[in-house]
Amino acid sequence: MSTSAMAALGPFVFSLSTAAYQSLQHDIAQRHPSNSRVGARPARQHIGPDDETITLPGTLLPELTGGPSALSVLRFMSETGKAWPFLDGTGNFYGMFVIEKIRQERTHFFQDGAARKVDFTLTISRVDD
Repeated sequence: MSTSAMAALGPFVFSLSTAAYQSLQHDIAQRHPSNSRVGARPARQHIGPDDETITLPGTLLPELTGGPSALSVLRFMSETGKAWPFLDGTGNFYGMFVIEKIRQERTHFFQDGAARKVDFTLTISRVDD
């Protein structure tokens, strides 16, 4: 990955010229179901990992940074249903992820209806062990 890359999801590289995210929220959960007991607190047992998701919110300013076409690439990737490797710019490998959701909000429009600002949130979920 190049030194200017923030991260990569498969072939898509997050950078200032494509889609820069403002934060990376990484949620890792474990499963601990409870069993009721008479006269005591419920007993819990660890049965393994639960969902693991990464949420990447960002803002595109097409005049300065990446444009809506970057989000079109991510949408195409999501429609394949494939899992993609996710790596951050320091070389950390997080695992294989599918694109669960892409949210866009376009605001501050030019006269022709093109957005000056596109806020996005990408949610990906881990599918490998």
